[in-house]
Amino acid sequence: MNTFFSADYIVPVTSNAIKNGVVEIGNNGIIEGIYPPDHPNLSGQQINRKKGIIVPGFVNTHCHLELSHMAGVIPQHTGLVSFLQQVIAMRNADEERIQQAMEAADQELYENGIVAVGDHANTGISASVKARSKMYYHTFVEVLGFEPEVASQKLMEARAIACLFQKDAASITAHAPYSVSKELFRLLNEDAVISNMPLSVHNQESEEENRLFRYKTGQFLDFYRAIGKDISGFKAQARNSLQTVMSYLSRDTPVLLVHNTYTSSKDIFFIERQERNVFWCFCPNANLYIEGVLPKMKNFVTYRHKITLGTDSLASNDRLCILAELKTIHKYFPEIPFDETIKWATINGAQFLEIAEKYGSLETGKTPGLNLLTSTDGLRVTADTEVIRLV
Repeated sequence: MNTFFSADYIVPVTSNAIKNGVVEIGNNGIIEGIYPPDHPNLSGQQINRKKGIIVPGFVNTHCHLELSHMAGVIPQHTGLVSFLQQVIAMRNADEERIQQAMEAADQELYENGIVAVGDHANTGISASVKARSKMYYHTFVEVLGFEPEVASQKLMEARAIACLFQKDAASITAHAPYSVSKELFRLLNEDAVISNMPLSVHNQESEEENRLFRYKTGQFLDFYRAIGKDISGFKAQARNSLQTVMSYLSRDTPVLLVHNTYTSSKDIFFIERQERNVFWCFCPNANLYIEGVLPKMKNFVTYRHKITLGTDSLASNDRLCILAELKTIHKYFPEIPFDETIKWATINGAQFLEIAEKYGSLETGKTPGLNLLTSTDGLRVTADTEVIRLV
C-alpha cells in the first residue's frame, strides 16, 4: 500500500516547489507521483500531513568515517597545519574502538537524513561498516606521497586498499596538493581516465597551502621537517596550489575540489576559463572548526560549476549533518536562497557521484529518500529547523 506525504512545501529540487503538495511513495521507497493539493489522484487517499518542507535525502560528498573515534579530541581553531599534525599523532587507536565509532557515525549520518556519502579512506578498516550500511557509499582511497620516487609504490598500495571496497563504488584519489607530488598526480589522473572514476582533492583549506606553492615559505616547511620529509626537490611555482595541480589533470577528469576556504576569484575564473569538469564542495562547519574562516561562497554562485556539501569528519566537526551545514551557510550568507543551497545538498552531489538516476531529487521512479525539515519559515530554514527522516 502506498503512502502519501504532504507538507507546507514539497521541494523536488529539479522543479519548482509545490505549496501543500503531496508525494506518493511505494512500499519499496520508489516515488510513484508528486502532486499539487487538488490533483484527482489524491481523491479518497489518506494523506500524512506534516508542518515544514519535504526534500529529498541529503548527499554528503565529503566525509572521513575512519576518523570518527577522534570526535572532540582536537581543539578548535588550531589552523590546518597543527590540525594535521594532531590527526597524524592520534589517528591510530584500538581497532574495536575505531569500529564502534564508525558504526555510531554511520548511524548518525543515516538519522540525519543522509542517503549517500563520498567517504575518504586511507585504509580498508571502514569496508565492513559500509557493506552493512543503509546508505550508499562511494569510497575515495586517498593517496599521500610528496616524494616523486615513491609515486608508483603509493599507487599500487592504494589499489590494494580499493579492492576491499565495492568495486564500482571505489576510486583512488589524491589527498591534497601539499601531500602529493606532481608525478603521483599524473599517475592518479591516468588511473582515473582508464577507470572512468572521479577524483576528490582537498583544496586551499589554508592560506599556508598557497604560500607553499607561490613562495615555498610558511608553516608547511616546518610540518615537513617535523615528519621527516625531504622536499628539497620542490620548487616555488609563483602561482596558487589550485592552478598548479590542475595542470597535471586532464580537462575531462571529474574532480571534486573540497573546502576551497582560500580559493580566490582568480582561481575560480581559472577553472571556468579552462572549462574543467569540476564540482566545488563546501564543508563550512569544519572550516570554522579548524581555521575559523569560511569560503567566499558568493563568488562561486555566479559561475557555472556546481557546488556540493560535505561534513568532513568528527575530528573537525561536532555533527555529521548536512542540515547543520545548510544552517551555517544561511546564517553567514542569508542572501543565497534556499532553492539554490538545497541543490548543493542533494542533486549536485548525486550528479558528481553519478547516482542521480536514484538519488538527489523527487522524481517519479527514483528512490531518493524523503526528509522533513521542521520549524521552517516559508521556504527558508531557521536556527530551529531540524531534519526528520520520513523514508
